[in-house]
Formats: sequence, C-alpha cells, structure tokens
Amino acid sequence: MNLVKLRLSMLGTLALIIGVSTLGLATLLAYTGGLNIYSLVTMVIIFNAAQWLLAPYLVNAIYKVRRLDPQENPGLHMTFDDLSARSGVKTPKLMISDMLIPNAFAYGSPLTGNHVAITKGLLTSLEGEEVEAVLAHELGHIKHRDVQVTMLISVLPSLFYIIARSTMFARFGSRDRRNGGGLALVGSLSMLLYFGLMLFNLGFSRLREYYADQHAAGIVSDGARKLSEGLAKITTSTARHRMFTPGTRGLSSFKTLFISDPDRAAKDAAELNGASLWGSDEELVASIASRRITGFNQFAELFSTHPNIVKRIRALRG
Repeated sequence: MNLVKLRLSMLGTLALIIGVSTLGLATLLAYTGGLNIYSLVTMVIIFNAAQWLLAPYLVNAIYKVRRLDPQENPGLHMTFDDLSARSGVKTPKLMISDMLIPNAFAYGSPLTGNHVAITKGLLTSLEGEEVEAVLAHELGHIKHRDVQVTMLISVLPSLFYIIARSTMFARFGSRDRRNGGGLALVGSLSMLLYFGLMLFNLGFSRLREYYADQHAAGIVSDGARKLSEGLAKITTSTARHRMFTPGTRGLSSFKTLFISDPDRAAKDAAELNGASLWGSDEELVASIASRRITGFNQFAELFSTHPNIVKRIRALRG
C-alpha cells in the first residue's frame, strides 16, 4: 500500500470521525437545549482519561507482564535499542508476558511512559529476524502516537453511547408523551452515531496497522519479508494455542494493542486451512497471499480491529 495514500487515508478517516462527532453533538445540543449533555461529556472524558492513565497497570496485571531484564536477553535488548534509534523515538521499556500465544503490543500513558511487550510464545514461535520486524512494527505505533490518538477518538463513540442509554432510560420514566417521543428520537440518533463512529474507529485502527507495518518494512533490512513471515506464523500459531491451551480464551480485553487480533487470528487460520503450513516460510506466506478474499471476508473485516491477514501480507509483499 502506497505510504502517502495510506497517510492521507488515516488523516481523512480521523477528520471524518471528528467531523461526524462534532456535527452529531451540535445537533443533539440544539435539539435538546442541553439535556445535561455537558455533564455527560465531562463524565465520559474523565472516565476515558482515567482509563488511559491506568491502562498500563491493567495490561500488566491481565497479561502477566514484567520488565525484561537486559541480562536475561542482551541480544534482544541491543536489537530493540537499535530499532528505537532508527525509529527516532526514545527507547521504550521492553516488557515480556508469560502468554504462550505469540503476540506483541505497544502501550503506555503519561504516568508510566511507553512500553513494548512481547510474549514468551512469540520468542518460541518466531525466528530472531521475525521478532526484530515485529518489534519494529510496535515501535511504529509509538512513533505515530497511535496509543494517544486511539484513546482520543475512542471517547467519541463512548459519548454517544452514554447519551443513547441515558435518553432511552429517561424516556421510560417520563410521563409526558411528547417529551418521551423527543427523548426516543435523541436516543435513536445517538445510537446511530455510536454505531457509525465505531465502524470509522475500526477502520482507523486497521489503517494504523498498515502504517506500522510500513514503518517496520522501512527500518528493517528486508523488513517486508521478515514481517510477512512473522505475521503468517503468528496467525497459524495463535489458533493452535487457543485451541489446546487452557485459559487462553477471553484474553482480548485490549486486543487493539496486539500486532494481530487473537480472535481474528483464530478465524483467519480456520479460513486458511488449505495453506501450506508445513512448507518453508516463503511457501507459507505465498500460500496465504494467494488466497481469494470473499465478500464475506470483506464484510467481516468491517468489524475487526486488524486487517484481513491476506490483504495485510499482500500489502507488505507489494
């Protein structure tokens, strides 16, 4: 995918999200004369800001993440420091999770600074050069400030969802039939805006994955091949771990953080059942890239935080 077009698509999607939100909120304010929307806006902003600030502590607890000691894996730390310098960012804290599912994620807040975490499953499932490309992808998220931008735009659908819930409950408690009808209209419009903004946000999330992929391909020697092979192995290995390892289901609380959505990876692997899983790395990637993308695949992708694996690998190979 052309990097300039990708950047313009991201900016266009972000502008659309903010524009639709502003127009929708202005319409609701004009129609209701306030309806305590200001207090709702304040509440939602405070809640999301608190969630952002405390998210690293939750992530560490949920995914059993700890700081990776430099003496534990000095080679990986040297690679990470070098990639950070190439990315033009201050080296984040390198973390490791006990999860057996191969994955990696970037996260952080003003309270904790930036973190990049890898799982034990990633180190056992991927070769060193593929781990390097995955780390470069996560540093791409840090460089592009994806954590902050995602937090910002996630406030908008949350706001309209709260307004919809509040007005719908208020409608049932209202004895004024005309007022109840107005509340129903506000609630319906808010729910429609919530659903539309969620789709836009998911689309933006998919674009930022492509953008981070391109960053990795640009700063790592032969990065497109290495990341393609890493993504292919993550997809196929995730499905096996989720199927045979107890306690790996329900680990998707922060799945937008991951380089590959664990839920989507299992579905992708099932759809790629005919792929050459036992050939060489190059044959595995070529087999996935040659798969036909059906109309159902296109539709399902609309509700995913990550791009379809076939499209993603084709973009890297292209």
